[in-house]
Amino acid sequence: MKMVSWQMVEPKKPLERVEAELPAPGAGEVRLKVAGCGVCHTDLGFFYDGVRTKSPLPLTLGHEISGTVEAAGPGAESWLGKAVIVPAVMPCGDCDVCRRGLGNICGRQKMPGNDIPGGFASHIVVPARQLCEVPLDPAGRPAGPSGVTLTELAVVADAVTTPYQAILEARLAAGDTAVFIGVGGVGGFGVQIAKALGALVLAVDIDPAKLEAIAPYCAATFNAARMPFKDLRAAVTETVKQQGGRRTEWKIFETSGTAAGQQTAFGLLTYGGSLAVVGFTMDTVTVRLSNLMAFHASARGNWGCVPEHYPAVLRLVLEGKVAIRPFVREFPLARINEIFEDVHGRRIRERPILVP
Repeated sequence: MKMVSWQMVEPKKPLERVEAELPAPGAGEVRLKVAGCGVCHTDLGFFYDGVRTKSPLPLTLGHEISGTVEAAGPGAESWLGKAVIVPAVMPCGDCDVCRRGLGNICGRQKMPGNDIPGGFASHIVVPARQLCEVPLDPAGRPAGPSGVTLTELAVVADAVTTPYQAILEARLAAGDTAVFIGVGGVGGFGVQIAKALGALVLAVDIDPAKLEAIAPYCAATFNAARMPFKDLRAAVTETVKQQGGRRTEWKIFETSGTAAGQQTAFGLLTYGGSLAVVGFTMDTVTVRLSNLMAFHASARGNWGCVPEHYPAVLRLVLEGKVAIRPFVREFPLARINEIFEDVHGRRIRERPILVP
C-alpha cells in the first residue's frame, strides 16, 4: 500500500500528488490513517500570501486532522487502533515554558503542515504524546448524542480549540458580553462556545450568509458592510443595554483575520475590556494604542490551543453543545486544488474537510 499526499512545491503553483511508501513511525510516534483534514485560513496564507513554513518546500500542508492509529513506534503501542484528533500545535512537553503551562510558545513545538508534513494525505506520522483520543461507542462511532463523525471532528484540531483557548484566556464567564468580529470557521465556533459558557454573544461580519447561519447562537448580529463604524458601535452598545449586559468589560474576539476586522475590533474596546487577536493577516493596521491605557483595557494574541484543553472541547462537541455539521462540508482530497481556489475566492462558505 502506498501513501498519497498533496504537496506544495511552490506558492501559488498547483499542489502536486505524490505517492510514497508508508512511513514507519519512530519511537514515541504513531502513523494515522487520515479520516479528514480541514482547510484553514492559515493553509491559504502559506499557499497564496507568502507566509513562510518552518519546513522547506516541498511540504504537505494541513493541520486540522482526525484519523485512526494504524501503526505505532516503540513507547506508543497503547495508541494502536484508537480514533484521535491531532492537535494543530504540539508542544514538546519537557521544556521550561511547557512545564509552566505555556506550551503555545514552546520553541520545539510541532505543527503539521508547517514544522512537519501535514494532513492533506492518506497517512501522517505524528508524536503520540499530545494526541486527543476520541471515545467510540460499540458501533465504532464517536460516543455521545451529537452524531458527529470522526471525519467532521477534524476541525476540532484548530477551528474549535483555538477560539476556546482565546475564550479561556479572556476569562469569559456567564453574564459577560462577547463580541466576535468575523464568524466564519473559527469565529462561528467561538460564538457557540461563548454561548455554551453563558455569555451574551454578538456577531459582526460583512457576509449576510455567515450572519444568518450563526444567528441562532447569538443575541444579535451586525453587518459591518452596511453601516459606518460609529453606527455599528452605537448599535452594539444599545443591544447590550437592551439585553441587560454590562456597558464595561466586553470581551472582543477578532476572528476575521482581516485588517478591517482588526480595526473594528479595536474600535469596540470598552472600559475594562479585552481584545483577543485570533485571526491572522499579513496586512498592517494603524490603531491608537493609548486607547488601551485610557480604557484600562488589554489586548493579546492567541496561537492555537494547548493539547490539555482538547478533551474539554471535545466533550462540548460530543454532547451537542457546539454543532459542527452545519458549518462544514466534505470533499475528496483529490479535489484539493479546486477547493483551495474556491475557498480563496469565497465561493465556499462552510469549512471544507478533505477526505482521502
